[in-house]
Amino acid sequence: MALRILEDWLGHLIDPDGNADEVFLRPPGEPALIAAGSVSWRVFKNPLAVYIGGVTAVLLQLAEPRVGAGVWQYTSFRERPVERLRRTAHAAMVSVYGPRSRAESMIAGVSRMHSRVRGTAPDGRSFRADDPELLDWVHATASFGFLEAYHAYVRPLTPVERDRFYAESAPVARLYGATSVPESQAALAALFERMEAQLQRSDIVLEFLEIVRRMPLLPAPVRPLQGILTTAAIRLVPARMRERIGLDMRPPLPGWQHKLVGATGRAADRLVLRTHPAVQACRRLGLPDDYLHARR
Repeated sequence: MALRILEDWLGHLIDPDGNADEVFLRPPGEPALIAAGSVSWRVFKNPLAVYIGGVTAVLLQLAEPRVGAGVWQYTSFRERPVERLRRTAHAAMVSVYGPRSRAESMIAGVSRMHSRVRGTAPDGRSFRADDPELLDWVHATASFGFLEAYHAYVRPLTPVERDRFYAESAPVARLYGATSVPESQAALAALFERMEAQLQRSDIVLEFLEIVRRMPLLPAPVRPLQGILTTAAIRLVPARMRERIGLDMRPPLPGWQHKLVGATGRAADRLVLRTHPAVQACRRLGLPDDYLHARR
């Protein structure tokens, strides 16, 4: 019963319109933008890593004034955060697991939408949502968040696996319009070094955290975990950046909570959820449902 509840919740979260079968199961045999044997397919199959990593990524993205202004001024996150997160989760899953033709069509639509977004950040700089520099930052922070969440709370990844993860998603990022995304851990570190001075303390970041803590996203029985998972996400932000954007004074994750998050992440990694895009994509390619779970 608990597994069925989780499957139903996940299916609704990823695709609230109930079209997941159409999106990820068909056409049979069509490959995704990223190969099934990739590190990315293993990381993104874990709901906890995606949740925590997504929060980490958004914290870093909103701390860049132009990105923060764009999200707060031109999206529905403040008014309808759950709906917005569903759309974001759906786009991420299609980019990783969807058939190539559908993923390319979706990404083209997102790019057209970005081309219409223009504005001015609180620091006076103008911005475009399709600015390659901003797209590089959004993609890099997303990759960093998901990878670090999996590494910290699910299973440690080797340096080779970490480099592979960044390299695997670079072609997808270029479809979105990014031009200089990091393709290794070293390149990611260099980008963070360059961008750190541009990050700022912002009420937007604090408002985002409050929204994440209180929104009804997780199933009711485990919703009290949202606060713990949010703290776990904050602790993944590099220490110097955390201090720069005003999050360093937040209490650390207590030891028992760290163990709880880790145990939950490892348990989630063993679940073969029929509604998860990873499982449906395996079926599309003629692979066993547990193909990703058996790769160790």
